[in-house]
Amino acid sequence: MAVYEILLIGVALSMDAVAVSMTNGMAEPRMRLWKMLAVAGAYALFQFLMPVIGYYCSYAFSSLVAKIAPWLSFALLVFIGGKMIFDFVRETRARHQTRESSRMAAAKPLGAGKLLLQAVATSIDALAVGVTLLAADAAGGLCMHVALCALVIGAVTFTLSFAAVLLGKRIGDRFSDKAGLLGGVILVAIGTKILLEGIL
Repeated sequence: MAVYEILLIGVALSMDAVAVSMTNGMAEPRMRLWKMLAVAGAYALFQFLMPVIGYYCSYAFSSLVAKIAPWLSFALLVFIGGKMIFDFVRETRARHQTRESSRMAAAKPLGAGKLLLQAVATSIDALAVGVTLLAADAAGGLCMHVALCALVIGAVTFTLSFAAVLLGKRIGDRFSDKAGLLGGVILVAIGTKILLEGIL
């Protein structure tokens, strides 16, 4: 497995994190730089850890995780997305009742707990990549140590996620009043996609 293949794996694995990062930026258009770095860093950390965990776990465990990964990702993302939609509807009603005119009333800052759930949900499929890396290593086809492979995957995720948060912030400035609803729908869609890919 060549370096460019590890890079491509990193790009593929980071796509869900990129989509959720953009959603976070849209929902919080005034997010500070340190928080943007924390968001990208959280996704990168789990995209680094999961392949290493998958690599060092037994095939039996990895195969079990591979079977439940789509369902687990689906459940976590639908939970987070559903809560965002619920919060949007509830706060929209509250704004109408109190005649609140602030554009930012529907946006809630991203908390550490929610970020952790997102990071886990978007990186579960990286466990299976750990098994792939183990198979390549056993066949003598891994170009570098598994930790370095995982580091490349994490670095790619960090770079793309940070860019996505930045882009989401710019979009969020224009659409912040609908960002909570859109973000929830996106997360549910990603969860559904992961589930369907796992089933099919």
